[in-house]
Amino acid sequence: MDNQLLFVLLLLGAIGPQGLGKGPEDLSEELSGEEIPKEDGVLVLSHRTLSLALREHPALMVEFYAPWCGHCKALAPEYSKAAALLASESARVTLAKVDGPAEPELVKEFSVEGYPTLKFFKDGNRTHPEEYTGPQKAEGIAEWLRRRVGPSAIHLEDKESAQALMDTRDVVVIGFFQDLQDEDVATFLALARDALDMTFGLTDQPQLFQKFGLTKDTVVLFKKFDEGRADFPVDEELGLDLRDLSRFLITHSMHLVTEFNSQTSPKIFAARILNHLLLFVNQTLAQHRELVAGFREAAPPFRGQVLFVVVDVAANNSHVLQYFGLKAEEAPTIRLVNVETTKKYAPISEAPITSASVATFCHEVLQAKVKPYLLSQEVPSDWDQRPVKTLVGKNFEQVAFDETKNVFVKFYAPWCSHCKEMAPAWEALAEKYQDREDIVIAELDATANELEAFTIHGYPTLKFFPAGPHRKVIEYKSTRDLETFSKFLDSGGELPKEEPQEPTASAPEAQVNSTTGPKEEL
Repeated sequence: MDNQLLFVLLLLGAIGPQGLGKGPEDLSEELSGEEIPKEDGVLVLSHRTLSLALREHPALMVEFYAPWCGHCKALAPEYSKAAALLASESARVTLAKVDGPAEPELVKEFSVEGYPTLKFFKDGNRTHPEEYTGPQKAEGIAEWLRRRVGPSAIHLEDKESAQALMDTRDVVVIGFFQDLQDEDVATFLALARDALDMTFGLTDQPQLFQKFGLTKDTVVLFKKFDEGRADFPVDEELGLDLRDLSRFLITHSMHLVTEFNSQTSPKIFAARILNHLLLFVNQTLAQHRELVAGFREAAPPFRGQVLFVVVDVAANNSHVLQYFGLKAEEAPTIRLVNVETTKKYAPISEAPITSASVATFCHEVLQAKVKPYLLSQEVPSDWDQRPVKTLVGKNFEQVAFDETKNVFVKFYAPWCSHCKEMAPAWEALAEKYQDREDIVIAELDATANELEAFTIHGYPTLKFFPAGPHRKVIEYKSTRDLETFSKFLDSGGELPKEEPQEPTASAPEAQVNSTTGPKEEL
């Protein structure tokens, strides 16, 4: 290398004195005397200081954020509170943040695809950080980190320590293992790391096995309600299955009957129990409240198979009533829904709500003796008087699968902005073809009407039902304007594949089971 060029490169810092490019380690050595700035107890990192932070802090949580991101702004105070909580405990963990748009090199290195993204670095390992999957509240963030820098389960040595642990919480899980070096213990501890809403203990003491009447390895859930205890014996041949244990703990940590509200709904759907039986009552009325006892009495035989839920129609639960097509004045009543198929069931008869009638209804649904019902509005008297015809559940089949008509249907949600944007083009299309007897332009409110033929998952969804006896359905996925709609109709339901697709609003989920929170895309 030319000496003059070498001198220039050394001045610019492009290579080290040995002729090698500077890596993160070289840079962290160079910055060892530099103090990393803090904001609200959180380190503010850049590509220059990340290596230094990793070297100085063996347990480091890093949030990649964007200044314009609304979700990041909502997380910021909780993140700072978590840092303060951990600092007050002298916990061996540090919280930091990186301005993603200002640090594109780090965004690329750590495959950040949306904001906020949180990654946990252990022992300076830069290549394999753990993606944060915990809640977005301060205590949840702190607890997630506590279980990564400390034990996820408390080691219990005697009866007193076990009792003290059980006295602290409504739900406590204790693993009884004769050999703490067994691989089943590792499985138990791995589950405990992420089950943040439960407290875990661990023991190999014979006196504790004896105290709780155990003779083999068992995970026991102790609770201060319902039956008080639930045992999960470890299979002697297959060992401890993480998924089975997780489902068992979620199922048995819940009350036999859970009241639906904003706090309980995430756990209700996280239980992974597909059948939910809902009792709709007005909790302000004594005669309604009395029905809950019989409802609870019917629940034990169905634990793990049917989740029993009480919905107070006098509370802020109008969205649940709407989902089942009910009005508050129809309470008391019961409904069952399979959250996987979204099929809904109602009792065949209006029998009084008792333990016996509730149990009978559950058995009938599980044995497929009751047919699901579909939501449908009444057919408007003027449904076919406007250029855009109005469809509901009760007249959809008759109109959409009319063998003499080519029917183009918009499935929409009243709140959907994309639906509102395309409404003028849809009206114009209907007016353009209103004199064509073989073409029908229609719309259906998919939030108030359900169809047996298919389920609508996003809005707007556009489907074309060509004339003929074959019941063919073609989904339209192209530009939503009058010209393109017309080409599609005139070609009998075909368009060039390169036509771009416009955005669709996702249907609101009937459940919320994510703990990681929303992200804004890069």
